[in-house]
Amino acid sequence: MKWTGMFVIGSPAGSLPNVRNQKKEKKKELYPSYLKLHKEGKLKERIKELKAYYESCTLCPRDCRVNRTKGELGKCRASDKVKISSAFPHFGEEAPLVGTHGSGTIFFSNCGLRCIYCQNYEISFEGSGEEVSNRRLARAMIKMQEFRCHNVNLVTPTHYLPNIVDALNMAIPMGLKIPLVYNTGGYEKPEVLKLLDGIVDIYLPDFKYMNPEHSAEYSSEAYNYPYYARLAFKEMFRQVGDLKTAERGIARRGLIIRHLVLPNRVSDTKQVLEFIAEEISKSSYINVMRQYRPEYKAKDYPKISRRLKRNEYNEALKWAKELGLNRLAR
Repeated sequence: MKWTGMFVIGSPAGSLPNVRNQKKEKKKELYPSYLKLHKEGKLKERIKELKAYYESCTLCPRDCRVNRTKGELGKCRASDKVKISSAFPHFGEEAPLVGTHGSGTIFFSNCGLRCIYCQNYEISFEGSGEEVSNRRLARAMIKMQEFRCHNVNLVTPTHYLPNIVDALNMAIPMGLKIPLVYNTGGYEKPEVLKLLDGIVDIYLPDFKYMNPEHSAEYSSEAYNYPYYARLAFKEMFRQVGDLKTAERGIARRGLIIRHLVLPNRVSDTKQVLEFIAEEISKSSYINVMRQYRPEYKAKDYPKISRRLKRNEYNEALKWAKELGLNRLAR
């Protein structure tokens, strides 16, 4: 997709301030939270810290330590130029994100986790998409707002975080004022997530496995996935807490957890749900997903070479309810 021109959101020319308007503006400057960081000039500091990662990349737990500014490529196969596959209002996300006008999804090319059953393998493995400048990315964010989307949904963003936060800094003066959704597979480093504190209002991670053998076999040798996912979920929850919604049930701030149930208990569902109930929150908003289908190379792996059975999904729901996790997506 291509976007041209500037889209500036502001109050009508000549409007006079009053006490009521001033109170509303005071409240608005705290939400989304990135508006406060931008106003204080702290967003530029975060951009500087994130850009330094490109010189010896450790943005994700792969710790490839390649110099992406000199064209070196790590496991994710991404350069230091942001690459986008698509951007559009998405109506297939969780209800609190979709609302009435959709979630403004921006799909980023490449991926550091690289699950062998990925349904978007053309994007994640093959890098399908178009390189864009950070300013064009900023305009894409504004375009999502122009479509009246309730949020900007950053899908698989970790390996492009320096570009994304730089684009955000450009988009705010253009009028961006809807929350950012950080849509990730959960393979994150807590020290990197801390740089997003006050930038991201809604975290949308997927907790994929609890067994290192499963994560190594099905996510390209990411044996350390369970270790980092646990740390990442705790840091995300520390920043934003349980999901809070505004009028009409639209997500305002908080953690939305996804868990894709895989056949033959490969996704360690019971252990994942136990972790959420015991170490995150029993009030967590959770989407226990049943839409698995064997994509990409999954048919070469016997345990996940078929669709999920109804009884396997019902078993997952049973575990969730037994653990007191009743805030499940419908």
